[in-house]
Amino acid sequence: MQLIKNATIVNENRTFVGSVLIDGKEIKAIYEAGEQMEFSSPVTEIDATGLLLLPGVIDDQVHFREPGLTHKGDIYSESKAAVAGGITSYFEMPNTKPQATTIDLLEDKYKLASEKSFANYSFLMGVTNDNIDELKRVNPRNVAGLKMFMGSSTGNMLVDNQNTLNRVFSEVPLLIVTHCEDEATIKSNIEHYKSILGEDIHVKYHPLIRSAEACYKSSVFAVELAKKYNSRLHVFHLSSALEMSLFSSDMPLREKRITAEVCVHHLWFSDADYAKYGNRIKWNPAIKSDSDRQALINAVNSNKIDVVATDHAPHLLSEKEGSCLTAASGGPLVQHSLVAMLQLAKQGVFTLEKIVEKMCHAPADLFRIEKRGFIRPGYNADLVLVDPNKSWTVTPENILYKCGWSPFEGVTFDSKVLKTWVNGQLVYNEGTFDESVHGERLLFEV
Repeated sequence: MQLIKNATIVNENRTFVGSVLIDGKEIKAIYEAGEQMEFSSPVTEIDATGLLLLPGVIDDQVHFREPGLTHKGDIYSESKAAVAGGITSYFEMPNTKPQATTIDLLEDKYKLASEKSFANYSFLMGVTNDNIDELKRVNPRNVAGLKMFMGSSTGNMLVDNQNTLNRVFSEVPLLIVTHCEDEATIKSNIEHYKSILGEDIHVKYHPLIRSAEACYKSSVFAVELAKKYNSRLHVFHLSSALEMSLFSSDMPLREKRITAEVCVHHLWFSDADYAKYGNRIKWNPAIKSDSDRQALINAVNSNKIDVVATDHAPHLLSEKEGSCLTAASGGPLVQHSLVAMLQLAKQGVFTLEKIVEKMCHAPADLFRIEKRGFIRPGYNADLVLVDPNKSWTVTPENILYKCGWSPFEGVTFDSKVLKTWVNGQLVYNEGTFDESVHGERLLFEV
């Protein structure tokens, strides 16, 4: 057994000094300071005085690029970066090569993860215009949900057939997760700016091309479908103030049928940062104005937004070169998402309790993950220990992403992840990894 002793525990809207006993894979007991502790077998003690003990982060949106795109990331490299960043579970997206749009292809990814992943994992099933029969065969016990691109031209995964949309929302009982940007609006904006600026368009125009209106129009459409059919809908990576009117903060998360996510980069950067970072902060949906950023922050704090995640999407720097129209969209984030949010807490933007709620508890509740996301007896011991007063600077030498770069290069964070446990095993320990540890397939309440 392991005893993490005298930690400052942040869990379930409380911060208190205490100790956590791990027995095998599970949390055995939680002791508050001064409470009598008794053990039936030998215990390895870890002194956590002055350190934060948090539930492991659950990232509901990553692209680990395997299979087919492994020159820029793979399950081994990116899950390794994830546990170094305090992420103990992740949901990976279906737009790999081949795309995970059949159960057999989806299960191939699960097999890869069982052999390579440091963290726990689930893979979302991809929706196309013509795979409704496959979707209806998905077991909700062991798959997190369906991923639908509504207004995206990712291979053949743009779902624009009205009959398909109606059938998915009305016939498939799984949680539907959407990327919402209206394709027609984006195409119109591209033609408008090409007529003014030609083909070589600077990335600062990206939020004007993939505009707030494009996001709102598509999000409205998804929300209307969900309301019409009483589906469970989760809208990924919201980026605009305009969209906040679509979501509610007046009920507990478990009662919501329509939920929302924001990514760390939309809470950290604004369009003023394109001048400094250029294509390194080019994402879809685009990073927008500072007023949009502030609206997203307010929505997190008011509970209109339910989850904070990354949309970790590594590309080689060579793929990020070119104009707004040609540079790849996306960037790596899993190693730095928790410390970035803790930095915002230091600035007074969020409380520690709110960060744990949105990055740990809420993903577990929303996706109904079994026995994870909380520090509770009987739950899996997915935990992260953080020094809140250990400054460090992101440099190419300490970046673990396979692509080798980060939009946070040069940033000094005031908090550092020291240790990460996955299912009770200390997988990351102050810069070293236990290569024998593999995460588990996540299971879901049905």
